[in-house]
Amino acid sequence: MSAEKRIPVTEETFKELGDMKQAGQTWDELLEELAAQRKHQQFKEDMKQIKENEEFVPLDEV
Repeated sequence: MSAEKRIPVTEETFKELGDMKQAGQTWDELLEELAAQRKHQQFKEDMKQIKENEEFVPLDEV
C-alpha cells in the first residue's frame, strides 16, 4: 500500500541523500536500500559480539 509521508531532514542530510541517490532511483528505493544495509550491518555486529562474548555448545550436547 502506497502512502505519501514527509520525513523532516536538515539541508545537509538531504544533500547527502541526494548524492547517494542514483539516476532513475526513487527516494523510496534509496531509503529501502539504506534500511536493508543497516539491518545487514547490525546483524553482522550482533554475530561478532555473540562470537566474542558467548559460549557455544555443540548441538549433539544439547
